[in-house]
Amino acid sequence: MNALARLTATALLATAGGAAAAPPTMWVASWQASPQPVWDAGFLFPTLIPGHLEAQTFRQTARLGLGGGKLRVRLSNAYGRQPLRISAASVAAGAGRPPLQLSFDGHSDTLIAPGKERLSDPLALATADLQTVQVSVYLAERTPLQTFHWDGRQTASFAAGDQTLAPTLSTTATTTARLFVSGIDVEAPADAHSVVVIGDSITDGATASLDRDQRWTDHLAARLAPQGVAVVNAGISGGRLLRDGMGEAALSRFQRDVLDQSGVASVIVLLGTNDIGWPGTAFARTEPAPTLGALQAGYRALVERAHARGVRILGATLPPFEGALPGTPLDDYYQPDKDALRRRLNDWLLQDSPFDAVIDLDAVLRDPADPSRMAVAFDSGDHLHPGDAGNRAMADAVDLQALLPRQVPVTTP
Repeated sequence: MNALARLTATALLATAGGAAAAPPTMWVASWQASPQPVWDAGFLFPTLIPGHLEAQTFRQTARLGLGGGKLRVRLSNAYGRQPLRISAASVAAGAGRPPLQLSFDGHSDTLIAPGKERLSDPLALATADLQTVQVSVYLAERTPLQTFHWDGRQTASFAAGDQTLAPTLSTTATTTARLFVSGIDVEAPADAHSVVVIGDSITDGATASLDRDQRWTDHLAARLAPQGVAVVNAGISGGRLLRDGMGEAALSRFQRDVLDQSGVASVIVLLGTNDIGWPGTAFARTEPAPTLGALQAGYRALVERAHARGVRILGATLPPFEGALPGTPLDDYYQPDKDALRRRLNDWLLQDSPFDAVIDLDAVLRDPADPSRMAVAFDSGDHLHPGDAGNRAMADAVDLQALLPRQVPVTTP
């Protein structure tokens, strides 16, 4: 039974019993795109977005983990250097559906200060588990783009003028990056929860099929929705545990992207591959390799912060990456000494780490005949990122009993 059906059934039972009170609900994070600062033109990868927008609408698609009777949208100006004026915004319950206007303290527009975010007023839009919605944002004023999420794995559209209430957009350009929207909460039953997965490009879905929701977190969301649990993706391609990469270090963004999420009960940490792989490459040519002790201390810091908030925290071993990124400027990403550090870190994660449980993704994805390489069946072809089959295998490897708090019973579909 999905979240919306559970709310409806509870309300009907209350009515039948003569009770006047509505069933208890809570806000639960149901979707996320972690903000990143827009980099300059000299960086290795293009931004995939224009330098600014003016009198334009931007529309993007998001698949919710859980549905509910209402939702609210989180807009971010995390890395803006001036106030961000949102002239209008809307949400539609899927492509081609009529959008409903969002409001902010009763107004159709809002101004977001630099470094801040803004939650919309609750919108009475009923949604189901794993449902896609479309969020449109209109900017009337010339607005430099300084905050984004680079790898959305979903096609988004630009259009001229205010088309926030148009069921179908008159598109002028497309991108796979995300802008403005950093999260969507739903009003769910009071026993609902969220699981946040914080990671790098493997979690962000770097090589998952475009527009098909094939990230490993998408597959995990399908497993958890029947339990009344949403999965939100806090992956950032190029993300690292200890240092800033293509976004802030996990140690810096853990509060915002994990602990501040509505209804969070558990978190999965899959980080460290870029900490090990970046040094000596075009990303960080002169940067020294991290020590095992530094990586262990970083993990311990995340565990302490999660436990201080009563949040269950799971770690994950790092998958193999021998031969990574062949034929690219990063074909030196793999080195034997890096793999040796990865293996030592994985051994510690499995034997002596402070996590509440550990998911052995290395064992799931590696080639049994060559453990430094990803199995061909799970490899996207770049020897670093899993393909769709690998993403599904990762999600299937998660022990839901170990992941969920004890008060959340696991049922069999």
